[in-house]
Amino acid sequence: MTRRSSLMIVLAASALALGACATLSRGPVGNAAVPQPARPVELSRYLGLWYEIGRYENGFERDCEGVTARYGLREDGLVSVVNTCRQGAVDGPEKVSEGRAKIVPDSDGAKLKVSFFGPFFVGDYWVLDHAEDYSWSIVGEPSGRYLWLLSR
Repeated sequence: MTRRSSLMIVLAASALALGACATLSRGPVGNAAVPQPARPVELSRYLGLWYEIGRYENGFERDCEGVTARYGLREDGLVSVVNTCRQGAVDGPEKVSEGRAKIVPDSDGAKLKVSFFGPFFVGDYWVLDHAEDYSWSIVGEPSGRYLWLLSR
């Protein structure tokens, strides 16, 4: 086999492998049309402690039980985010992730950008719906890969 033939085989195999990777699903992908928040969110009523009652599985909550999210208003106008869970079981070791969020302009308070790492607000946090009395909330983001059901 010539060197050129070997190179062509390697390139063809690489192209096939890349094509296969491009078609693999990376989790649930919601509707073809991105769901939009159903109603405005009053931040002052949304702040406080929420309990996760359901979610799409994701890597950053792997083996998490007893998940809570606490939202507060910071002096700089941003929203503080403190997510807590227990590793492996409800009595397992505590894992805490702290971040901050800012409301997306013209979103009626229902869309936020979150940051858990550094100064960049890259994560989407959309309150897709909530109870009139803010006793429950459905949270997602545009790709449909992440979804949480929260309760007070």
